[in-house]
Amino acid sequence: MSNLETQPLEQECEGHPAESEIQILTPRDVPLGGPRAMRVRRTLPQRERSLIGAWCFADHYGPDDVGSGSGMHVPPHPHTGLQTVSWLFAGEIEHRDSIGSHAMVRPGELNLMTAAGGIAHSEVSTLGTKILHGMQLWVALPDAARETAPAFVHYRPQPVTLGGVTVSVFLGSLAGEQSPVETFTELVGAEIVLEPGAEIALDVDRNHEHGVIVDQGSVVLRGTTINWAELGYQATGFGKLTLRNPGTEQARVLLLGGKPLGEQVIMWWNFMGRSHAEIVEYRQKWQAELASGFDGSVTGQRFGVVPGYDGPALPAPELPNSTLKPRG
Repeated sequence: MSNLETQPLEQECEGHPAESEIQILTPRDVPLGGPRAMRVRRTLPQRERSLIGAWCFADHYGPDDVGSGSGMHVPPHPHTGLQTVSWLFAGEIEHRDSIGSHAMVRPGELNLMTAAGGIAHSEVSTLGTKILHGMQLWVALPDAARETAPAFVHYRPQPVTLGGVTVSVFLGSLAGEQSPVETFTELVGAEIVLEPGAEIALDVDRNHEHGVIVDQGSVVLRGTTINWAELGYQATGFGKLTLRNPGTEQARVLLLGGKPLGEQVIMWWNFMGRSHAEIVEYRQKWQAELASGFDGSVTGQRFGVVPGYDGPALPAPELPNSTLKPRG
């Protein structure tokens, strides 16, 4: 997914500390995807918190009525240094990328794309989609894995029900379930659905930090209420993550966690790097490939063409006048 907004992180919305050592981060509304932009709620990154483990980006969208022809339409755009994680609650999105992957993103199914040193992809909601609702997430690759081969993986986890709580683990290990999908740092990603009044205490790695993003209803995380679209952050040092649904309707959250990355990163537009000079280089190479029409006239192409997409790719925005500084 393309991150078209390029404001410095200092302008991101601020979180506010909550009781019981839980920090609440509130998203902000941003446009996504160029001239036919849809609106999304962005929770990460922001000034108060850039990373949760290696999770570095979280966009939450819908449920949106797209039956009239609107919806997601993100032309080919580049990525470096990260993995994209697509997770839907409703609707269907067609994914294409420059290593030849062509797949549908559907509810309850993980699509994970490893950008590594460079990849391009497009995302378009399908004509049959009436309601579009989901999350787009990014994971920062550690420095040692940034030049690994680009890749694409599809996986459908099997939900498990524990009392009135249903857990679908798409990355890492949780509630006795283990995802087979490879990651380059210790991560956990799961959808958790709680029936009215249900609660659960999940065993988690005390060396991991965790974020809970509420998609539906509200939940209580260790005594702190997290409302719709908010993210509740739990720091390292806890071996349990306790959730309760205090409402009379079903609640649904996405749990993101992992070992702190321990590295500083620069994220600008769709590029993840370690220095201002790297970001400049990525932008120059993408623009050069665009100018060549992806006809092979640019030697050593980093990103490549997205086969099967009918239309132009997204040009990169102008870089800011100031030097981009690492965060993390």
